[in-house]
Amino acid sequence: MAGFLKSRAVRNPARFSPIDAVFSVEEVGVYKPHPKVYQLAVDRLGIPAAAIAFQSSNAWDAYAASAFGMRVIWCNRYGQRAERLPGAPDRTVRSLAELPALVGAT
Repeated sequence: MAGFLKSRAVRNPARFSPIDAVFSVEEVGVYKPHPKVYQLAVDRLGIPAAAIAFQSSNAWDAYAASAFGMRVIWCNRYGQRAERLPGAPDRTVRSLAELPALVGAT
């Protein structure tokens, strides 16, 4: 995560408007799929979990965010089987190229 936090997209968010905020598990001292990680987004954004659109290419992460109450899009690039975990993604895409149409950005 440290490399991402130093990336140009994070240092200069005005150039990359789709990024509203960046959070790190370092702030809560635990790793995903612990609920504290997802609660961090709720607390910092000041909105309910159901108002957050969460995207991940990791199935376990997508299912955990869904179980927490977030709206989830799982980018299943490799056709993985669905997890047998609590929660379930609201939508599944094969490529991030599908994401703009799902969020009304086309």
